[in-house]
Amino acid sequence: MPLQLRSLIRPDATLELSLAEVPMPTPTHDDEVVVRVEASPLNPSDLGLLFGGADMATAKVSGTAERPVVTASLSPVALAAAGSRVGQSMPVGNEGAGTVVAAGASAAAQALLGKKVALLGGAMYAEYRAMPAAQCLPLPDGATAAQGASCFVNPLTSLGMVETMRREGHSALVHTAAASNLGQMLNRICLKDGVPLVNIVRKPEQAALLRGQGAQHVVDSSQPDFQAALVEAIAATGATLAFDAIGGGKLAGQILLAMEAAIARKEQAAYSRYGSNVHKQVYVYGSLDRGPIEIARGFGMTWGVGGWLLFPFLQKIGPHHVQQLKARVAAELTTTFASHYTREVGLAEALTLEAIGVYGKQATGEKVLMRPSAG
Repeated sequence: MPLQLRSLIRPDATLELSLAEVPMPTPTHDDEVVVRVEASPLNPSDLGLLFGGADMATAKVSGTAERPVVTASLSPVALAAAGSRVGQSMPVGNEGAGTVVAAGASAAAQALLGKKVALLGGAMYAEYRAMPAAQCLPLPDGATAAQGASCFVNPLTSLGMVETMRREGHSALVHTAAASNLGQMLNRICLKDGVPLVNIVRKPEQAALLRGQGAQHVVDSSQPDFQAALVEAIAATGATLAFDAIGGGKLAGQILLAMEAAIARKEQAAYSRYGSNVHKQVYVYGSLDRGPIEIARGFGMTWGVGGWLLFPFLQKIGPHHVQQLKARVAAELTTTFASHYTREVGLAEALTLEAIGVYGKQATGEKVLMRPSAG
């Protein structure tokens, strides 16, 4: 029987990761297809569900090499946050790609039979997955499953950032953790579309990487002149909207301070204790730092800090606009939206402590690709 990776939080505050045997899926509707999943990325959004807030430093492995079982402990706070998922064995993996091996009777489903497709819909860390044909994106001729595995989350997130900018009346962007796969993708979009972008990174080598890819404004938060350099970059671009992958710490507040300083320099207006009238917005879309967001006020009253997630954004813009974004991804799959991986793992290998130590730290430049049906 096919295997599927499952994540379970037990009532005794223990996370359990295992491989479960599941029935071979078959098309249950005329418009459904069955895909042999050949590649699926380990995205940060997947790790939240996979690890469930457990302290992976406590992880232990039992079982066999073919059927490993990983257990780890949750704190009382993490267990409470897990809420209604406690006791439920949950499949993991937002997106992936593979070959359609069975199809329902509809023309749309039959047209995909034997084709390489990308798909979005959860439970992708599995050997096979049944999906509606409409949720499959046919890959361009010659494209591999690895090239199509990250078709959705990072490409649509980066396009969504630019679309949010336009819809909310901004003209430039700030992005943190900008040397990530997603950050490099956003940089390519902005260069192609003529959108000014300020890239914030955490290491000199990350700054060099982005500059080598044509980035015009790169600021390194590890440098002593970071705040001054950030003001200069924001003044040069006019950015009043930021997307923050870090989440916790002082960075969101530092960005707002830099935006206000850049606006004040441009407007040269009389002093107002309420600050400028230009709205400054930071959207937090990641949690690389799980600590509290620290805001040191100094940027007036016209500002906002909020959360941003891909799927609510897609629901907001509607199917027609979503299809337009998907069409662009397909057309530029191996250029603008190319993803790069430093390691590949099978289902069983993903449940080794060594592999968890690599993908679990979510390090920039160390993206891991799952090969569910390998072997």
